[in-house]
Amino acid sequence: MNSELIDALNQIEKEKDISKEILLEAMENSLVAACKNHFGKADNIRVNIDRETGEVTVYAEKEIVEEVTDKVTQISEAEAILRFPKNNLGDIVHVEVTPKNFGRIAAQKAKQVVVQKIREEERKVLFNQYYGKEKDIVTGIVQRYVGNNVSINLGKVDAVLTENEQVRGERFKPTDRIKLYVLEVKDTTKGPRITVSRTHPELVKRLFEAEVTEVKDGTVEIKSISREAGSRTKMAVYSNDSNVDPVGACVGLNGARVNAIVNELRGEKIDIINWSDDPAVLIENALSPAKVVSVDVNIEEKTANVVVPDYQLSLAIGKEGQNARLAARLTGYKIDIKSETQVYGTSEQRESFNEE
Repeated sequence: MNSELIDALNQIEKEKDISKEILLEAMENSLVAACKNHFGKADNIRVNIDRETGEVTVYAEKEIVEEVTDKVTQISEAEAILRFPKNNLGDIVHVEVTPKNFGRIAAQKAKQVVVQKIREEERKVLFNQYYGKEKDIVTGIVQRYVGNNVSINLGKVDAVLTENEQVRGERFKPTDRIKLYVLEVKDTTKGPRITVSRTHPELVKRLFEAEVTEVKDGTVEIKSISREAGSRTKMAVYSNDSNVDPVGACVGLNGARVNAIVNELRGEKIDIINWSDDPAVLIENALSPAKVVSVDVNIEEKTANVVVPDYQLSLAIGKEGQNARLAARLTGYKIDIKSETQVYGTSEQRESFNEE
C-alpha cells in the first residue's frame, strides 16, 4: 500500500462523509488479526499505517530485560542499546517485524475492510440522519405497493407505510409526493427501518407548524388535537399574544393556510377552535359548529352534561356521533348531549309548568 491508498481514503471522506481515521483504524485492527497467521496468538503485535504515505509497518512491543526468557515479548539490554539507545532497562520498545510480501496481504485486507466499513458508516450516517426526524414530518415519493403496505422513498432510504397507518380509502400512485409522520426509526443490519404514518394526529399538528409562522415561532400554541383520519380533525389553539387571533392565524387569509393542509390531507375537514382553561367554555367551543344552550361540568369525574337547541342536536352529535366523539377526545371529558326538549320538556310543557 502507498500514497494512492491515502488519496482514495481522502476521496471517500469527502464524498461519503466517512472519517479517514476511522477507516485507517479499522484497517490496522484487521491487519493485526491477519498477523496472527504469521506470529501466532502474540498479543504484543501492532500494525501502523503511516497517515501521509500509506506505508504499513508491523511491530512487536517488547520489554528491555537483562536476560531474555521470552523472545516474543522481550529484547536483551545489549541489543536494545544498539537499536534503541535512548531507552533503559524495563522500557517497552517497538521492534519492527514486518513480514515479507506483507504489502500484498495488507492490500487485500484493506480493500475488504474499506468496503465493509463504508457500508457500516453509511448505515450509521443514514440512521443518525433519520433518527433525528423521528416524531417529525418528512416528504416522500410513493414507489409501489408491497402487499397492503406502501414503499415510500425518502431520498437515501425507503420507508414503510403499513396498512394500519394508512387513511382508509386513500390510494396512491407511483411518483405521488406525500407528507408523512415518522413514527419510528430502527437500526438494522440492512440499514435504518423507518415506519411512517398518515393517520397520526401529530401529522396535522406538524403540518400547521410548517404552514403557519405563528405556530412555528410559538406565538400560537396547538393545545389539543383529536383526529379521525380521512374524515375530520378538531384542533384547539391558544395565542400567547393578545394581538394575534389564534384561529385566524391558522385559517389564513381567505382560508389559504388551512386549505393547503386540507389539500395535503386530501379533503379531510379541520375544525379549529379557541382553547380555554374553563372546561365549560372549551367543551362549548369543541362542539362547534353546533350552538350550545348550557354546559354543566363535573371536574372531578371529568364529565359534562350539555344542552343544545332541538334543531342543533343532530349537528352537535354529528354523523354517527363523530362530532361528539372528537369533542370528547379533544377536551378529555365524557360529554352527554341532550336537546332542550329532552331536558326541559316541550314549550307547552314548560309554559304549563311556569303557570303552575
